[in-house]
Amino acid sequence: MNTLKTVILMTVLTVLVVIAGNFLGGQMGMFIAFGFAVVMNFGSYWFSDKIVLKMYGAQEIDRDSAPGLYGMVENLVQRAQIPMPKLYVINDMTPNAFATGRNPSHAAVALTTGITKLLTNAELEGVIAHELAHIKNRDILIGAIAATFAGVITMLANMAQWAMIFGGRDDEDNSIVGTLVLMIVAPIAATLIQLAISRSREYMADETGARISGNAGGLASALGKLTGYNAQKAVDSAGPATAHMFIVNPLRGGGLMKLFSTHPPIEERIKRLNLIASGRA
Repeated sequence: MNTLKTVILMTVLTVLVVIAGNFLGGQMGMFIAFGFAVVMNFGSYWFSDKIVLKMYGAQEIDRDSAPGLYGMVENLVQRAQIPMPKLYVINDMTPNAFATGRNPSHAAVALTTGITKLLTNAELEGVIAHELAHIKNRDILIGAIAATFAGVITMLANMAQWAMIFGGRDDEDNSIVGTLVLMIVAPIAATLIQLAISRSREYMADETGARISGNAGGLASALGKLTGYNAQKAVDSAGPATAHMFIVNPLRGGGLMKLFSTHPPIEERIKRLNLIASGRA
């Protein structure tokens, strides 16, 4: 299912870029845009995880630099029966985490410094197990591509806006088309991210992660803490394009941000985990 979603995302991205190229530069613009879309799709598959990690200034760690954390992940990886992912730390005291990569053999888990300091070992194990579940369930590629996709949609909206202002092509309907593009692009960006990164994916990662760690209560407790801290201060550099990748929403506030609220209600996630912990799920 996730492979199909990835193909659909790439196809829609290509079509939108080509349409924008045709609008902005006619037939020549369409061909240039198609070439650009091919490059973007290739880059999304191979480099989107590296782009996201670079965006947050993530630094890779190993057994020598963080023996306790590395050993904890190794233990959970053995239980999950997946290859050992690369580990990264983001220098940010707001506690949060995400997984990225294109498949279980090329995956990474990133943790903020805050999450390693503010959670108990049982809670931290729960969080890491949740991220390993995303890797095991092969959610990570579509998450990384969705982030790239959102960035491209924003770029298309800006291109259309400037074309509308300065004339782009000489068509009489140019301004009308430009306005329509602006009206449609933003909702498409939000809707596609929400559809691609479904809430059921988070529920499944919670359940799988609880079974990997063997402590659903630890993850439930961690989610409560993380939500409280992130409501007070957002993760530095966090934006709507990458918010869906984190274990809890790293953004504060409502309004437009709610369009990108791909996470299920935290209360429901905790309730389900407590049912697993009590043996009733």
